[in-house]
Amino acid sequence: MQVPQIAHVGPVPALSIPELARRLQDGARQLEAQFLGKEEIIRLLFVSALAGEHLVMVGPPGTAKSALIRAFSQVIEARYFDYLLTRFTEPNEIFGPVDIQAFREGTYRRRLDGMLPEAEVVFLDEIFKANSAILNSLLTLLNARRFTHGNTSVRVPLISLYAASNEVPTDEALSALFDRFLLRVRVDYLDSFHFRGLLQKGIDLESKQMNPDAGTLSPIISARELRELQRNFGNLLRFSEDFLAMFKGLSFQIRSEGIGLSDRRIVKLLKLFAASAIFDGRDTVNDSDLFVLRHVWNTPEQEEILHEIVGPVLDQWYEHHPDQARIGATPTNLQDLLDELRVIRETLTGSEVLSDMQLFSQLRNLGDIKAALARMPENPTAQRMIAEVDKLLETMFASSRFV
Repeated sequence: MQVPQIAHVGPVPALSIPELARRLQDGARQLEAQFLGKEEIIRLLFVSALAGEHLVMVGPPGTAKSALIRAFSQVIEARYFDYLLTRFTEPNEIFGPVDIQAFREGTYRRRLDGMLPEAEVVFLDEIFKANSAILNSLLTLLNARRFTHGNTSVRVPLISLYAASNEVPTDEALSALFDRFLLRVRVDYLDSFHFRGLLQKGIDLESKQMNPDAGTLSPIISARELRELQRNFGNLLRFSEDFLAMFKGLSFQIRSEGIGLSDRRIVKLLKLFAASAIFDGRDTVNDSDLFVLRHVWNTPEQEEILHEIVGPVLDQWYEHHPDQARIGATPTNLQDLLDELRVIRETLTGSEVLSDMQLFSQLRNLGDIKAALARMPENPTAQRMIAEVDKLLETMFASSRFV
């Protein structure tokens, strides 16, 4: 748990959208330098903070969920609180202990100093393991930005709450809490072509954690500046008729696939589209901001359906606006794929005799690379590489060991 106290005096000067975008993208680059293959997730962290909405990451242990949010909290100058929840966690641990002196005088209230109700950015790990006493308080806090203890109800300064879980909750009692997270992001293990980059960035991160004198990330925006932006956010919610028509079509297509998308969530998504535009330095949205719809699933199985619905719209946009490629628009780094393909080719054509396990491992790696390249249909280099992958696959299957 970490709750730094930030002191500010006087009014916060309004930031222009280009200046704000420059700062946000600087923060994103700092995070991308530490975390491999997390470009879209990092963008969503900033988008959710701008819009004042909440985000949950779902994935297996060891996928850098906690480390990513802790690093993100360093680039947002804000009071920060984090906690790992279990079914044994008590409300005192996150909301504050009961004020004994006040209790003796007949008043029930909590001491909130340094606890979650006073934080501006919050991270709760394994949130769906919390007990009902905590869940009930969180529901009001997330939705109404209020915390009630005893007869006292206080407004909390929360900007966004980020959560992590190893799995999507199936308990009906948790559905209301899950619904409060407008954005749902799947976090999985990196593909094979990211392996060497993972090792290098992992070594760098471990070295910094072991060295207390190592440099930390630089804050790029304060919580007060974010709140000032949100106070005037209504001025940024401007949408063309063409965009709204596209959004309407996608929304009803998503619903027709059996993916629940309530009217409340549809309205809130408009804030995320506007925040995505701000991140790029724009004061109006365009179709590229619809990428947010890939992250409104209710079950992991629906994620693929959303990609199939939204993907063609994004592909068409970037086909007509190739100069507007943004952070996280490309599913993976083409140079990483080239390097990995070269290593595989050298391994397969070398003099060393490979075991069956090694051959099957390389076969799986080639499949991963081909799938990544297929997501770059407009890139001629990627298409040439697909042909090269096919040749390598033919060579492997021509071997008697695969017959």
